[in-house]
Amino acid sequence: MLDMIGVGPFITLPLLLGAMGGPQAMLGWIFGAALALCDGLVWAELGAAMPEAGGTYRFLRTIYPGGVGRFLSFLFVFQLIFSAPLSVASGCIGLAQYAGYLAPALLANTRHGSWWVVGPGSAVAIGAVVLAVILLYRNLANLRWVSYVLWCTVLVTIGWILVTGLVFGHVGQAFDMPAGAFRLGKPFLAGLASAMLIATYDFWGYYNITFLGAEVRDPAKTIPRAILISIGFVAALYLALNVAVLAVVPWRPLLGMKDLGARQALISYFMQLAYAPRFGAGVGAALGKLAAVLVMITAFASIFSLLLGYSRIPFAAARDGNFFRRFGSLHATRGFPNVSLLCLGGAAILFCFLSLGQVIASLVVLRIVVQFLAQHIGVMVLRRTQPALKRPFRMWLYPLPPLLALAGFSYILVGRPNFQREIIPAAVVVLLGAAAYGLRERFGRGTN
Repeated sequence: MLDMIGVGPFITLPLLLGAMGGPQAMLGWIFGAALALCDGLVWAELGAAMPEAGGTYRFLRTIYPGGVGRFLSFLFVFQLIFSAPLSVASGCIGLAQYAGYLAPALLANTRHGSWWVVGPGSAVAIGAVVLAVILLYRNLANLRWVSYVLWCTVLVTIGWILVTGLVFGHVGQAFDMPAGAFRLGKPFLAGLASAMLIATYDFWGYYNITFLGAEVRDPAKTIPRAILISIGFVAALYLALNVAVLAVVPWRPLLGMKDLGARQALISYFMQLAYAPRFGAGVGAALGKLAAVLVMITAFASIFSLLLGYSRIPFAAARDGNFFRRFGSLHATRGFPNVSLLCLGGAAILFCFLSLGQVIASLVVLRIVVQFLAQHIGVMVLRRTQPALKRPFRMWLYPLPPLLALAGFSYILVGRPNFQREIIPAAVVVLLGAAAYGLRERFGRGTN
């Protein structure tokens, strides 16, 4: 649940509403939850059958034996050096947006393109990456308080939002649908695909337990339960969270609002709007700033944990002889994968200049193309090629979950307006990965 929630629900609601032009966008959460459940059943079966460190990396090596498995697992790690920094950058951009609520000058002189943003807030986002790298460079990876602070802050913030919405909100306002909200047609279907993409970003993380499979107690039971319970709990939490916010913040002014800071720091604006009429403008502004601080703590803790976890995957693949050797190096005195950490941190800095919507879309599309489609096809291949493999957990209603997941992810890929904008870069990453793999195979696997 900690990996799933992070900063996502505090920064994506305006994007979700904009995708469909109203509260009907919550359909994206509902269909996104169904898609996450189908996908989660695939992860549960594979994770319980192969409880080893590495998750997808190990699954692909087992499902596709020989050169094919070696290539696909290499490609998974190769795309990770792009997708992991995109994930980190999304948290950094979210942090910078809420920093703009505390210091409005950060929003001044900001230039926006169709997919990029440059301004003082970009410096804040970059600073968050640099600070996380510095802390990890001091080998603070084992500080449990980071996880405790993140989880407690998330719970406090969500609990505060839910209570505020219940006490001061009008639930009917959250379901004030525009005319023709559910009229089927191309605009509705395209908007739903965009909303599901955002929901997919917010739900992802339920599978992270499979990357630690070798360290899980009783993995045959624990991994499936952790995945499926987390999806159910977080789905209910997200729906309640969005209803609470929309019960206080009318969605029509929100979408048309010229105040960029209010849209970017929605939870702060929500608190200000809820408390200021009852306790005065000063109290409302103070509570809005407190909410901004809580979200920023959540965002930074997620940045820290993402860089910590993801930096270990290229390192492990390099030590396994299936990635560039340089990524397998450790710091001479502190014993952590410094090259992997610096490369991911450097890429995250570059991605901080993208818009939040572009970062999320690029991240989701790249992972679907390279990782998820291969895995969903793979679980069906594994059923045919290795029927005797011990499967402590067998997914329900097989083969419907992988087939529905394939259909859902394919719909997200091609059902959105201008979907080529993310498909083409993802295809370029695949081609670059294939070329890099070919060069390593031809000139030797010790290539840096």
